[in-house]
Amino acid sequence: MQDRSAGMSPMALARIAGLLYLVIFVMAPFAEFFVREGLIVAGDATTTAANIRESEGLFRAGFFTDLIVFVIEVAQAAILYVLLAPVSRPLALVMSFARLAQATILGLNLLNMYTGLQLLTAPEYAAAFGAGQVETLAFVFLRAQSFGYELGLVFFALHLFALGYLVYRSGFLPRFLGVLLVVSGLGYLANSFAVFVVPDLTETMAMVVIVAALIGELPLTLWLLIKGVNAERWRDRAVAPTLTAPATGAV
Repeated sequence: MQDRSAGMSPMALARIAGLLYLVIFVMAPFAEFFVREGLIVAGDATTTAANIRESEGLFRAGFFTDLIVFVIEVAQAAILYVLLAPVSRPLALVMSFARLAQATILGLNLLNMYTGLQLLTAPEYAAAFGAGQVETLAFVFLRAQSFGYELGLVFFALHLFALGYLVYRSGFLPRFLGVLLVVSGLGYLANSFAVFVVPDLTETMAMVVIVAALIGELPLTLWLLIKGVNAERWRDRAVAPTLTAPATGAV
């Protein structure tokens, strides 16, 4: 097991992880901010229904984009595990399973988004309910999708905490990236709890998520794409007992 890890290409793993992060960075904001934030009007079921009916293609594109992102998240969880398992296999498993939990929750949560679309566009629902009832019911499902999204981010925050610690202890990635990832995780966690506990702060905390992503995940993405990892130190960790103190924290 150790020999196989030592013979792998850590630079290739780093580049693939960075590329997948970049794809997620491009596609996820499109679905969340351009599509849903653009079409769903808070507290207004009628306007929201009109927006979705008029832009059904865009709404479906947001759904499909999210679906692709969540599939990529599964691959990213596996790649990050292989890349960081030399630091601590148990903690790398926690990191990966937390990301998989997020992808599972958000993937299933897409059913709420699709159900809302079906209620507004399928003729059988219009025949069974009044227009106002259909719009209100669709809005309920769309709101459920929003809350489900925030629930998934709780597990993503856990992922970032574990990822940040692994990066900090690795020795083949700079320590400051680990610190930034933990800060990013705190931002995601604060946003999710604000949505459920202090809903008046929801709009403010939404900006916290954007800043958190820029603070932690974007620097890691760029570092993996441009610098990669220190391959020699990665191989040293791959053949050595895990959770030993690295020689230095810089690459």
